[in-house]
Amino acid sequence: MKPFLILQLRPETEASDDEFKAILRKSGLGEADAHRIRLDQEALPPGLGLDGYSGVIVGGGPGCVSDPPEAKSPVEARIEYAVMSLMPEITARDFPYLGCCYGIGILGAHLGGEVSKARFGEDVGISDCSLTPEGRADPVCAGMPAHFQAFVGHKEAVQDLPPGCTHLVSSPNCPFQMIRHGENVYATQFHPEADSSGFEVRIKIYRHRGYFPPEEADNLIAMCRTVDVHAPERVLRNFVARYSRA
Repeated sequence: MKPFLILQLRPETEASDDEFKAILRKSGLGEADAHRIRLDQEALPPGLGLDGYSGVIVGGGPGCVSDPPEAKSPVEARIEYAVMSLMPEITARDFPYLGCCYGIGILGAHLGGEVSKARFGEDVGISDCSLTPEGRADPVCAGMPAHFQAFVGHKEAVQDLPPGCTHLVSSPNCPFQMIRHGENVYATQFHPEADSSGFEVRIKIYRHRGYFPPEEADNLIAMCRTVDVHAPERVLRNFVARYSRA
């Protein structure tokens, strides 16, 4: 099987490592099936060709696509540029892509949609999500319940359905929780890789990054320990199963 290219955007090693392990565990991939690149530490290899991969998976990160250039650190700007550089080929070829959280902002911005903090940001916690009719028919959503909970936490969001996209999952506070461009380019606002233990790790790491008042971290961790969130991981497993190729 050709490996999946997994691009990670988190500059915090503990968060990045935990996310990578979660992506492997929830998708069913082994380490030999993944080419991991931490974009905070290394650039994309010169001449990187998509034909060597089964698909591309982009993880989450603390940056915001909609922030003005002067508000982005050099690392955040470099990460964003690297991911955006792949999007023209991905969308033109309809190449298998799954963008998680930050990845939906990347896709929306590339397509010319509005990605901003105007509406639809969500506090750290769980969101009540629902499949749309198109989502119920989509193979990457196969086996998911019509209504499910997912872990979220984001300051910006896609404000309208970007051009050429199909709406797959909605929620009351953030309507565009999952979209598809063409037939094979997917993005989620929720975290398909996150479970209670993984989100607890992120709450501890990002408690001072403006997602929530720092003094609320313990309450958020307690909340994580009371919920059982598993449905979203089907997105990862279905994506990998569908696009694994020799």
